[in-house]
Amino acid sequence: MSALVKQPFDIEDVLNRIAKLMVHYPKAAMVQLYEEGYTSMFEQLMACIISIRTLDEVSIPVSQRLFSKARTPAQLLKLSPQELEGLLYGSSYNGQKAYTMLGIAQTVINQYNGEVPADYELLTNLKGVGPKCANLTLGIAAKVPAVSVDSHVHRVVNRLGLCANQNTREKLVSTRETSAPKPVDRR
Repeated sequence: MSALVKQPFDIEDVLNRIAKLMVHYPKAAMVQLYEEGYTSMFEQLMACIISIRTLDEVSIPVSQRLFSKARTPAQLLKLSPQELEGLLYGSSYNGQKAYTMLGIAQTVINQYNGEVPADYELLTNLKGVGPKCANLTLGIAAKVPAVSVDSHVHRVVNRLGLCANQNTREKLVSTRETSAPKPVDRR
């Protein structure tokens, strides 16, 4: 009986294998929206907020409906909370998300001249924007090497032995401090 020999873990190989398998599945909501032309930091941030606790199959049409009325902070602020809540219908917690989005739009206009900053700390200082949405927005809209880490990813990465950090916040800091990984061809 032969013993199994443990092979070194090659993250690049794993990511390439995953990419090949994923071609058969729909793209993630924010990626699909980006490819449809919703490329601004503001649009991607709003799409991410819509996606919180909402399936991609719902997030995409809800985001498209919102963007048919408002694609900038100034346009969003022209909507009443009730109108915005209606546009967000179908996403989870649409009432809360409406107020969160209006608050973000107002802050972006007041503090950043209407442009969402491509900066992790400034993004996470916006009320309602956590590490996951900040990193997704930066990664997709700003092409900043950012890893969206939540508690589920934290557990998987720890189980694979790729990161010894004890909590998600430490992992977020360590992923930002390491050099950017080599791009993986995901076609």
